[in-house]
Amino acid sequence: MSATLALPMGCGGLRGRVRADADLAATTWFRAGGRAECLFRPADTEDLCTALMALPDTARLTVLGAGSNVIIRDGGIPGLTIRLGGGFSDMVPDADGMVAGAACLDAHIAAQAAEAGLTGLEFLSGIPGSLGGAVAMNAGAYGSDIGSVLDWADVATPHGVLRLSAVQLQLAYRHACLPARGVVVRARLRATNGERATINARMHEIATSRAQTQPVRSRTGGSTFRNPAAHESGLRAWELIDAAGCRGLTYGDAQVSDLHCNFLINRGTASATELETLGEIVRRRVRDASGVTLAWEIRRLGIWPAGLARLPETTA
Repeated sequence: MSATLALPMGCGGLRGRVRADADLAATTWFRAGGRAECLFRPADTEDLCTALMALPDTARLTVLGAGSNVIIRDGGIPGLTIRLGGGFSDMVPDADGMVAGAACLDAHIAAQAAEAGLTGLEFLSGIPGSLGGAVAMNAGAYGSDIGSVLDWADVATPHGVLRLSAVQLQLAYRHACLPARGVVVRARLRATNGERATINARMHEIATSRAQTQPVRSRTGGSTFRNPAAHESGLRAWELIDAAGCRGLTYGDAQVSDLHCNFLINRGTASATELETLGEIVRRRVRDASGVTLAWEIRRLGIWPAGLARLPETTA
């Protein structure tokens, strides 16, 4: 697919921004990675559906959220990359929930719910990223997850918008089953009336816990690996990593956090290649030490840089 992707798509009527060879490193929390062959920021849901309908079946499609839980490989992302912006950031509280656009940050949803005196969404204040990504991976933290509060999600597809329930999305641990080429554009989250002081106290407790236990001021991508299933290990991912001697481990300018060893951090000039390679080194050491193969929670997008040898991925 050429750098002038918007033209062969036949999408001359698009109202959003289309950019060829767009830098993506600055959009990620790691501040590292390659470029998008073509980056599209749709104006609204109708604009997004127009692009999805016109996109050839053979064209690669990648959807980016807030860039908090991704490694964009240094070889870049071929095809069309979609990133939702202001047209997907409406947020409306009602008597027993919040309806929010996919581009709304999870922490902002929690704050608006608290302002409206709604409880049950405080856990979102501890999840970096936006609502679309949170639905797509059933994000969770601090005793709750999206699946426990989701009423429905509107998903744009090449055939129009579908409203899907949590059951229809088959939400499971860090997983949602979206339709082919489906993009979450809006969702409704359940909540109940509560005391603002109690809600704010819980959010303060979460913020304090994050500051004490996670490298929140570093260039990081959040939790790197999923916790293993109970039948695999009784230990959490960070405990396995720590037991394998990986706390503080470095590769180039990438490092396993000393504070929370299920976090990778960019100490300043780490490339996406260094970050991913360090992750694979950690997986290999954990497997060798415990027999457990950790699964990536961070999404690794795009292609490996040409001509650069890579560490083979650890497999079960």
